[in-house]
Amino acid sequence: MSSAPRSSAPVAGAEPAVALVTPAFWDDACKHLSKRDRVMRKLIADFGQARLHSRRDAFTTLARSIVGQQISVKAAQTVWDKLLTLLEQPRDDIRVVLPVQRVVDLPADTLRTAGLSARKVEYLIDLARHFADGRLHVDQWTQMDDEAIIEELICIRGIGRWTAEMFLIFHLMRANVLPLDDLGLIKAISINYFSGEPVSRAEAREIADAWAPYRTVGTWYLWRSLDPVPVEY
Repeated sequence: MSSAPRSSAPVAGAEPAVALVTPAFWDDACKHLSKRDRVMRKLIADFGQARLHSRRDAFTTLARSIVGQQISVKAAQTVWDKLLTLLEQPRDDIRVVLPVQRVVDLPADTLRTAGLSARKVEYLIDLARHFADGRLHVDQWTQMDDEAIIEELICIRGIGRWTAEMFLIFHLMRANVLPLDDLGLIKAISINYFSGEPVSRAEAREIADAWAPYRTVGTWYLWRSLDPVPVEY
């Protein structure tokens, strides 16, 4: 996937696309990781032109995380594309913003036609209502620390710690997030540092200590080692 935003023809009724943003700390993080960790040095050399991007829309990021829970990246993309079509949003623009009120207004049975499970439809509608009703401290998130944001988000149905950590990475672009519940991260640490042997959370945390204060970036490059195409939330 190109690191540059893709353009698309306007779609009737579509929400305006937002500009993608890349973390200001990325280049400094790459230098730090390359000096501290030989595996990181190789991965950055292999995938250094790619970057983490944020679409800067909180609801869209969280909605996409819910869609992707417990299914493969490919399956999640298929469902997401169907959901965008259902909501009359452009499918070929990674900057697209999901319309909160339209998710609230659509019947659950209609949302299910996108391929969502009944449980995920419930989660998606509940998330949309939290945003529509102003129950979240959206304007304060940039000033709140990571754990305070996680605590607020996990009160929403369908959002656990993993989803909240994905939000910290892909929306707020926090520099030092280590999502130890992420199976892809554990698998990548196993392959790249332990020759495929099983890895405990303690061992993974010890490896990642060398990445601080840029554990988000180390995590992101390990994901690239499993799949060169960056996931967009």
